[in-house]
Amino acid sequence: MNATSAEPSLEREIVELARRAREAAREAARLGRRPKDAWLRRAAEKLEAAREEVLEANRRDLAAAAEKGVSGAMRARLDLAGGRWADMIAGLREVAALDDPVGEITRSWVRPNGLRVGRMRIPLGVIAIIYESRPNVTVDAAALCVKAGNAVILRGGSEAIHSNVALGAVLREAAREVGVPEDAVAVVPHTDRAAIDVLLRQDRYVDLVIPRGGPALIRKVNETSTIPVIKHDAGVCHVFLDASAEPEMAIAIVRDSKIRQMSVCNGLETLLVHRGAVRTALPHVLKALHEEGVEIRGCEETCAAFPDAVPADEADWSTEYLDKILAVRVVSDLDEAVAHIQRYGSDHTEVIVTSDYPSAQRFVREVNSSVVGVNCSTAFSDGQRLGLGAEIGISTSRLHAYGPMGLESLTTQKFVLYGEGQLRE
Repeated sequence: MNATSAEPSLEREIVELARRAREAAREAARLGRRPKDAWLRRAAEKLEAAREEVLEANRRDLAAAAEKGVSGAMRARLDLAGGRWADMIAGLREVAALDDPVGEITRSWVRPNGLRVGRMRIPLGVIAIIYESRPNVTVDAAALCVKAGNAVILRGGSEAIHSNVALGAVLREAAREVGVPEDAVAVVPHTDRAAIDVLLRQDRYVDLVIPRGGPALIRKVNETSTIPVIKHDAGVCHVFLDASAEPEMAIAIVRDSKIRQMSVCNGLETLLVHRGAVRTALPHVLKALHEEGVEIRGCEETCAAFPDAVPADEADWSTEYLDKILAVRVVSDLDEAVAHIQRYGSDHTEVIVTSDYPSAQRFVREVNSSVVGVNCSTAFSDGQRLGLGAEIGISTSRLHAYGPMGLESLTTQKFVLYGEGQLRE
């Protein structure tokens, strides 16, 4: 559906929403840290007070998803109850505790003529975020965007419409109460996909689009948008067990990477195993996963070493399962592991488990995904776990941000010049 096919009233509404966001962004850019932090703390308080009301809206979305036959993995992403609610509230307070990046001078130098040159962080402006499921993104994204002096337009999936509208109302009410422009947080209240088409053409008012979701959504946004896009694409994440991998460490890291929470983009999807670790580590790792109900889809050597595995096909190497399924491949050496990641990976998160320092250093140098780890779980590819506070997502685009996006990634930098009458002659 093209923007021209949107109902005139819908198009006018989206254009007006974007226009108000632009005005709010100008106000938000001038705010100091105190009012922004007051809004974050007030939003946390008001969400806690409105917990039952918001969760009731969330239950409506979950019930509708169940009726439509939405998969268990996708419904898990939609559910706000339990630890996700607590993490969402904690995220607001953690962002309030972070330093305000706006106005920071990141570098300065003096030219031979005495002219002082600096680089200062400034807000990006208006950011549109288009995402699927995960209504907690509504709160996380708003917190980071506004703290960085931006306005944000949030368009969640139709499956989370009641949750997102309820959360947005609380955030906007908190803004009014503390003097932050309420239009700095806008939730598109329509499930009609034509609203997305209209929004993606508002380059007069919107500075950046961040899509978070499956391949179809990413492709749709890239093909339609007249606004710059930072992709938050699929997470085809790998763990490579080197020949020197210590078996107990390998078991712990692979289990945590795969089954800690399977509906997240930083979850393990493909396990690569050095041929030298097939006897020492592989059977123990796969046995532990199999006991947890994980289906192993393996190459020929994997199936020979672990008879409970089923043969993998070509599509398994590039699939983001988000489920109890793991692709496993035996490789001859680190070079073959790196080549596999470069061919099938999504530039998200890769980890090596090794006791060999040179192998670790080579892996870190040669694998250029957005997060690369040594002897740790892929689950650390997360803004909160890396000390960024709540994250906007994990960028798989190399411009202008790469990896977990926190506050600094939601700013750009301008040049600031201080002179004493210098002229260019």
